Amino acid sequence: MKDDDRPLNAARPGAAEAADPSRGRRYLLERIDEAAVVQLYADGFEGLSPRDRVLIWHLAQAAIAGRDIYYDQRHADSLETRDVLEAILRHPDHVEPGALAAITKYTKLFWIHSGPYNNLTSRKFVLECSREAFADAVRSAAASSAGLPCRTGESIEDLIGRLEPFLFDRSIDPIVTNKTPRPGGDILLSSANNLYQGVSMADLEGFEERFALNSRLVKRQGRLVEEVYRAGSRYSAYIERVVDHLERARAHAGPATARALGALIRFYRTGDAEDRRAYDIAWVEDQDSLVDTVNGFIEVYLDARGRKGAWEAMVYYVNQERTAAIRTIADHAQWFEDRMPWDDRYRKPRVTGVTARAVDVVIETGDAGPMTAVGVNLPNDQAIRELHGSKSLSLSNVTEAYERSTPLALRTEFSWDAAEVERAVEWGAFASELTTNLHEVIGHGSGLVSAALKSTPEASLHEQYSTIEEARADLVALYFIADPFLAELGLMAPDQQPELVRAEYEGYARNALVQLRRIREGSQIEEDHMRNRQLIVHWLLANTSAIRIARRDGKTFYRVVDVAAFRAGVARLLADVQRIKAEGDYEAARTLVETYGVYFDAALRDEVVARVDRLQLPSYTAFVMPRLEPVADGSGEIVDARISYPMDLTVQMLEYSAATRELRASDAL
Repeated sequence: MKDDDRPLNAARPGAAEAADPSRGRRYLLERIDEAAVVQLYADGFEGLSPRDRVLIWHLAQAAIAGRDIYYDQRHADSLETRDVLEAILRHPDHVEPGALAAITKYTKLFWIHSGPYNNLTSRKFVLECSREAFADAVRSAAASSAGLPCRTGESIEDLIGRLEPFLFDRSIDPIVTNKTPRPGGDILLSSANNLYQGVSMADLEGFEERFALNSRLVKRQGRLVEEVYRAGSRYSAYIERVVDHLERARAHAGPATARALGALIRFYRTGDAEDRRAYDIAWVEDQDSLVDTVNGFIEVYLDARGRKGAWEAMVYYVNQERTAAIRTIADHAQWFEDRMPWDDRYRKPRVTGVTARAVDVVIETGDAGPMTAVGVNLPNDQAIRELHGSKSLSLSNVTEAYERSTPLALRTEFSWDAAEVERAVEWGAFASELTTNLHEVIGHGSGLVSAALKSTPEASLHEQYSTIEEARADLVALYFIADPFLAELGLMAPDQQPELVRAEYEGYARNALVQLRRIREGSQIEEDHMRNRQLIVHWLLANTSAIRIARRDGKTFYRVVDVAAFRAGVARLLADVQRIKAEGDYEAARTLVETYGVYFDAALRDEVVARVDRLQLPSYTAFVMPRLEPVADGSGEIVDARISYPMDLTVQMLEYSAATRELRASDAL
């Protein structure tokens, strides 16, 4: 699971500068509509050994090799559309300037979201130029000998006619993942992603999936077929390229990492669930390696059912300096488990295998980037968590880049008074990082499933599972950040804790209000992390005296007025959420999520949007990753790798696409 949506706390003094002048650094590179584009830095890379740098190089190439899989999973037309857009950008000379500007902006948003659907709202965005201007741009690219994705027997005009409706009409495939369709709607048929083809929920009754996580389900001649993601099957060319780079990486890895990579390679070749579990176990058991990767079909947020894994990759190395705090939490996981505010039946009697590290990311692709989480806890398999443990990762350089690029005004505009702003500036970044660590290490890693539950929580809770699990992890963090034991562990001074806790609670409440700026259409939320935040804050508003809605000068504020009531309310809600997960109580989950987490007041959203737009504040952030270059010896063997910083989204995205262009022709999708 990921921690994607950060509380609005995280900028330190000077963050509004979006740079670090003392180091000659620029973080904020550009604004594209609501998006801020930020450079990610990996400072410790040069301090790694040449062997580790070569290992990272090969793992990074595997991350780039599989990137197109995620594009295709998000929509069946995404890759062909991207090919056309990139052909225009590579051959812009004869394109009308206004049209080129519109196509460039649209393409950048397409890259940021890995397709034409906003990652946070699930809604489609469209190209803002005339259809004729787009058609002329495509013709111009074709005249410049740009490679265009024409199908067999298809002319350039046919290609334009085929893609135009998808690019310009919002009503065609409007929502990529629709977990709350209109009455009578089907969550699969109303979702535009490419995880299913012609399949409804009714079709799945009585159907047993052998490859639930790593397959696309299609209906052929009235029969359901699993198209398995593995070598020799769907995405074969991409997977074989990924495997090739993983094989090369193994030669430079230590024994534990090599063993885990070997298990991953086997899974890619067979696609079998048992091999995926073997990989997850080997990955969890690799607890001491300095360099590591996340690679595969992992998170299920894209699937309205919450079963199909989206492809992603992340390559990182341990940040030794910042690991101490998160490791301290992991070392005391049993203490936290024993004091969870839920029924004893759902507590682990023996917590095992909890590994926690602060890491610096070198590259994230697919479901992991360019928009990235700040924390990760894996694997998601509940049985493996209970028997073998999990790994929690706090992405240190991502958090720093967020901090350095976040405008101070995004906080001050929604704080009630100067004291709240002062607390956020003083404690916000530290409190946010600590909460993220608690969320990942103790939150996702905690709890037992009821012995009476005959399936998994994911299978029982269906489309509600991810929201419930993210809410559970957030609630654990919000509950324990106020526990004096954290001061006893040396994570803060005792006299600092009251102000730190208040700053975190205030930031959490503010975030539920401010995140509405991201949903500029409609009045319901689809993204699980956003649902989770709304659920918690609005439950507290309805059931406790902790938060008060206040208005001043035509502006709305969420004020935390009782910190003790906030924590007590969190404990009550957490006990219920854990019971829902442990027992697989679908109806209780649906009622809780839909009552507090899905719907919002559109007039309040319009107010929030007007306030942020007046200040020209971003709604979300995308990252430009570091660039790696191999260093070869006289025989051509790669013996080292150098790092640099592109400072340009367009350059990086075109480089990534070029690296896999020839695979597009060899892998019929």
